[in-house]
Amino acid sequence: MSDTVQTPPESPAPLLPPPPAAVKSQRGTVWRVAGLLAPERPQVIAITLLTTLSVALLVAGPWLLGKATDTIFEGFVGAQAPAGMSKDEVLGLLRLGGNEQLAKMISGVDFIAGVGIDFGELGRILAWTGAAYGLSAVANWVQAHILIGVVQRTVYRLREEAEEKLGRLPLKYFDTHPHGDILSRVTNDIDNFTTSLQDVLSGLLTNFLTVVGVTAVMFWISPPLALVALFTLPIVIVVAAFIAIQAKPHFVENWDRTGELTGQVEETYAGHELLAAYGRQESVVEDFTERSGKLRDAGFRAQWLSGVILPVTMFIGNVNYVAVAAFGGFQVASGAITIGAVQTFIQYSKRFTTPIAQVASQINMLQSGIASADRVFEYLDTPEQPELAADEELRNQRTPVGTEARSIRFENVGFRYDPDVPLIEDLDLEARPGQTVAIVGPTGAGKTTVVNLLIRFYEIDSGTIRLDGVDYRELSRDQVRSAFGMVLQDTWLFHGTIRENIAYGRENASDEDVAAAAKAAYVDDFVSTLPDGYDTVLDSDATNISAGQKQLLTIARAFLADPGVLILDEATSSVDTRTEVLIQEAMARLQAGRTSFVIAHRLSTIRSADTIVVMQAGRVVEQGSHEELIRRKGLYHNLYQSQWTQGADPDDGSH
Repeated sequence: MSDTVQTPPESPAPLLPPPPAAVKSQRGTVWRVAGLLAPERPQVIAITLLTTLSVALLVAGPWLLGKATDTIFEGFVGAQAPAGMSKDEVLGLLRLGGNEQLAKMISGVDFIAGVGIDFGELGRILAWTGAAYGLSAVANWVQAHILIGVVQRTVYRLREEAEEKLGRLPLKYFDTHPHGDILSRVTNDIDNFTTSLQDVLSGLLTNFLTVVGVTAVMFWISPPLALVALFTLPIVIVVAAFIAIQAKPHFVENWDRTGELTGQVEETYAGHELLAAYGRQESVVEDFTERSGKLRDAGFRAQWLSGVILPVTMFIGNVNYVAVAAFGGFQVASGAITIGAVQTFIQYSKRFTTPIAQVASQINMLQSGIASADRVFEYLDTPEQPELAADEELRNQRTPVGTEARSIRFENVGFRYDPDVPLIEDLDLEARPGQTVAIVGPTGAGKTTVVNLLIRFYEIDSGTIRLDGVDYRELSRDQVRSAFGMVLQDTWLFHGTIRENIAYGRENASDEDVAAAAKAAYVDDFVSTLPDGYDTVLDSDATNISAGQKQLLTIARAFLADPGVLILDEATSSVDTRTEVLIQEAMARLQAGRTSFVIAHRLSTIRSADTIVVMQAGRVVEQGSHEELIRRKGLYHNLYQSQWTQGADPDDGSH
């Protein structure tokens, strides 16, 4: 098929999608994301094990440092005590001397009177501490390396699914949704989801295991002090959850506004010439400013609310730190625990509140990622074209495209874009092999709709369409579409060389095939004048060649595709007279021996058609040759007469 861009349906369609649905279940989104990670289960298990090892070693670090502090303090106390005395004798001596408080404090210290610091033991503890931190770093690096691969492969599959979805969506979806919003969902939202997924998988697991590990060790060392450290935890959880709930709708709105703004920018870029011609730049800027302001406000509210979490949790954490230090000092003074244990607790209190603060600081990214995931999943959940049995069975098959002419027959076909608005009713139409069928009629008659049904962009509501006598419903969509080539009024060329644009008509086309098609379509004449010839690069709008040259390229593409059925949609309407002659000659050569459907507005171009079908309000009101229709003096006669200059006499059928 030479062109894939279609004209919109003649039935009016909304310019904007319906308002966003209510915020989806966060739990449901999380479970669906977990489903995306299912193929990576072995890697996820490895990440979990490595993260657990890394966190366990990090949790062991402060405990080992506490043991080192106790070793130093034990040596200091032992060096001050008289040699040869037992610990009980030293404590009794202190009490007799009126140092009851000092006796209580060192009662929990395991010292040996007269023996100073055991530097050998201290060295071994520090060595174990260094090894723990080193191995933790290595494990963390390995899990980060695996995690990056997991995230990128997962998102790669998501992008593939999004791309495949485009091919399964009905044309109606693209007619009723701004292209910029669709583009934003499959680019911006997936990119944001990628960033969020990587941070969440890494941060939440690490922080959760850290909290669990630190809590377990704190209760093992001192349950009373652990209860003091955990006292603020419910406050942090309640505050963070409340703020997160308030922020979620604003993140949803933020990404919805992003999609709207992207759509407006895309439309403005596509129509910048018309905007300049009609002097609408100022109104466009005002519209952009308004939409940008709404995006700014939504983003500000979302970021401000989520940004409040970090300072609040840090404040609560500092209160927790003070409480642990004060109560720990009291415990040391009473001899309940050692100085090293308090030091360990102080470090753990920081390690306990820091993960919670980190989770809180990531909530904005988490909420943003969930909002983007919702938008992507909403797009992926859009109802697709009905999957017919033929498509399921023949999905990977494709009928070879050949030059043989094909027959097309409409039998009592009915179709409506809107179920409540009649459009095509009981349409009967036949194109025999090699015939040229011209479709004419006033605007809104259903001409473009017939093309959409021919190419099977829409499924008919009733009746039958047959290709070579076979019901469309018994063929896959690929089989139907492989029989057609199209040359549209609105040319579509992509960023690439002229050679690549022509070769788009057939996979694995050789340079000789491209050159032959180019010569047949009179493309070679102007390409040979270009400095780079067929290697000339066209930009996305092909502004470096003329409108007529663009049209000739699409005809060359159709020549290369070599289809059995051609659809020509007023392909000469926007070119000069000389180029029109070339295009008409090229199309005449292209139509030779092929079944052709021609949508025409200038009726003088279809006088030689085998059959002219005149449509009005979705029905065929006249059908016949040019001469026959002129003699009937019906709608075709009136349309034809209105296009002639004054003094012409269309009634005699000699024009």
